[in-house]
Amino acid sequence: MTQVTASPPTGTVRSWLDARADGQGAEISHYFLDAEPLTWAELRRSAAEIAGKLSGLGLAKGESVALMLPNGRPGILCLFGVLYGGFRTALINLGAGAEAMGYALTHSDAQVVLVGAAQQDLYAGAAAAHPVKGRRIVVSDAIDWPEGTPSGTLCDLASQDDAMLMYTSGTTGRPKGVLHTHASLLAGGWTTTLAHHLTDKDRALCVLPIYHINGLCVTVMGPLISGGSVVVCEKFSASRFWKTCAAHDITWFSVVPTIISHLLHGETDPDAATKARIRFGRSASAALAVETHSAFETRFGIPIIETMGLTETAAQILSNPLPPGLRKIGSPGKAYGNAVAILSSDLKPVPCGTEGEIVIRGPNVMREYYKNPEATQATFTEAGWLRTGDLGKMDADGYVFVTGRLKELIIKGGENIAPREVDEALYSHPDVVEAAAFARHCASYGERVEAAVKLRDGATVLQSELVALCLQKLGKFKCPDVVHIMDELPKGPSGKIQRLRLAEMTA
Repeated sequence: MTQVTASPPTGTVRSWLDARADGQGAEISHYFLDAEPLTWAELRRSAAEIAGKLSGLGLAKGESVALMLPNGRPGILCLFGVLYGGFRTALINLGAGAEAMGYALTHSDAQVVLVGAAQQDLYAGAAAAHPVKGRRIVVSDAIDWPEGTPSGTLCDLASQDDAMLMYTSGTTGRPKGVLHTHASLLAGGWTTTLAHHLTDKDRALCVLPIYHINGLCVTVMGPLISGGSVVVCEKFSASRFWKTCAAHDITWFSVVPTIISHLLHGETDPDAATKARIRFGRSASAALAVETHSAFETRFGIPIIETMGLTETAAQILSNPLPPGLRKIGSPGKAYGNAVAILSSDLKPVPCGTEGEIVIRGPNVMREYYKNPEATQATFTEAGWLRTGDLGKMDADGYVFVTGRLKELIIKGGENIAPREVDEALYSHPDVVEAAAFARHCASYGERVEAAVKLRDGATVLQSELVALCLQKLGKFKCPDVVHIMDELPKGPSGKIQRLRLAEMTA
């Protein structure tokens, strides 16, 4: 059994894949629900072939190759192929819309775009929105290389070379291209492995898109570092989730709070053997409501480890420890492998228990925002801390409690209201599956509180009942004036509710 070291990984994705193929070549690295699995040796062989073909097309070290591929065997092969070749992988969010996809394809300077056979209409829409210059190559079970493409030689590769571009959601303007090196990308898998004590005996379930930082670094880079394996699903399915866990001997999974809520409100339970085998489930990308967290563990008997991460930090910056370690419900935990602090508005450290901005530095932090020195400079302090934009407090044990987003705070009559407080009150109702509070412009107070919810199928709870619940739990000042009942709440690629869109959608 291999155990992760206490020091950040050195080398590159290529050197780590070589080491896995040399040491565990016959072991399966990736399983798929509708395709043959991959061993480490097969993955290395295919990645080297793809890298050689890209080199044969004339691409130079560090040039961008965009991927428009869903989760699956071709997506994993192309991801590792581009990284193995020393090219910069631009991962395109397939749910971002034509404008955002086209912008990412052009801004990333992609010389080649590897497009899934089923994603060609998405590519056409993106290319219509922006003049995409990269050569399109279609990927199905095989890759449709231009006839006569030779296999070129591979460049030398170092840990600080560019590895990946991933674009933020763009809720505050144009999406920003987060640039990670091989070192920071590997460190993202390492912090996960370190916090969760992953070994080569573990098998992850990946239901989040690998074009999102959680799916990529936690469930793809994590097993590369630990030597374990992963079952890669095209997408989350509530009806297949526990069946997949049972059929593939899953020992851990990484999801988002909306998925936890959907599983909790579903009719299917895992069998006893599956519950006994799963060491933990991992929640990230947004705050997990306390009631949802507790109810899930009570019903299923599987511990949920709440964590926190960013695209800019190759996912994880905080995690609760595994049982029997002290888990603090309502906190995404403490730092593993990186340093976290709380700073005041003038970027000075604050006393324990005082609210401020959460900041981070460590080996998993991005190099920069691609071609955006102004945003890069604004994001890093002079002392090298990366500003997360999240507000929080740290207790005496080093656990961080997130209180809100700088840009999402509801400022009513000059008083700050954290949307999460309202979310928690709404989630305490058994019929609420999804909840998000938001600000509405108001002439009297500047902003007032409103919220939106999705209810479980068959629920008959009224808006007035939900407002009354919030009034009881929060008092009049923080209580939402209106609770909108919606069929679906808007979400990003990770499943995180896009709170800032709700005011426009409910106008």
